[in-house]
Amino acid sequence: MNAKNISRWIRAGLWALPVSALVTAWSTLEPQPDQERDPDAWARFVSSDSYHLSHLWGSTAGTVLAIFGLFALGCCLANSRVGGLALAAMVTAAAGTALLLVPAVISTFATPAIGKAYLAGNQDVMDLEFPGSMTAAFLLGLLLAFLGNVLLGIAVWRSHQLPRWSGVLWAAGAVLFYVLGVVLGQATTGSSLPTQTAGALLMAAAGGWIAWSGSRQVPVEPDLPAAGTA
Repeated sequence: MNAKNISRWIRAGLWALPVSALVTAWSTLEPQPDQERDPDAWARFVSSDSYHLSHLWGSTAGTVLAIFGLFALGCCLANSRVGGLALAAMVTAAAGTALLLVPAVISTFATPAIGKAYLAGNQDVMDLEFPGSMTAAFLLGLLLAFLGNVLLGIAVWRSHQLPRWSGVLWAAGAVLFYVLGVVLGQATTGSSLPTQTAGALLMAAAGGWIAWSGSRQVPVEPDLPAAGTA
């Protein structure tokens, strides 16, 4: 692949960052009812078409777009003064985000089926337990995604190639989303908190700033002539 095409793919990937954060924020706008306290409301909520749509495009598609954007950001910074840090952060964040596809897919496809089975009178379905390996994958994914995104924010700050404060906003958004949103939400209500939406929106703003600036920074090189041609 020539340099011109590579530059175009990096630019497209950078714009995937704000898009992924926006659709993720959309998927967290309406927290689901507590499964233990009100199983009927929970079952109706997760079996609705709006739940399935928001998780299909928000959680699953948003996660895929995030991985694309993370690779593009790492490549954008690869030749900067913090290339080593940026690439390590990219791998860490992408690995963690990929692991988070496990609960995203379960929430998108398995959870609605459980809700419908409960509403149909099969109340024992609420006693289903997923393997502990799924919980381990979820926690490891959260840790890696959080650390990788914070390190990417630091890399942007130190790169002198992208707007410094966009890196600060990106790292702050990661703290809001993962720590004060996902982790705190799972430990308290078992659902998403407003901080999760706020963190995603902050990362969307930072990602848009990065993409706008990065699209101007990534050079579009002319196609090189083939070997042996004039």
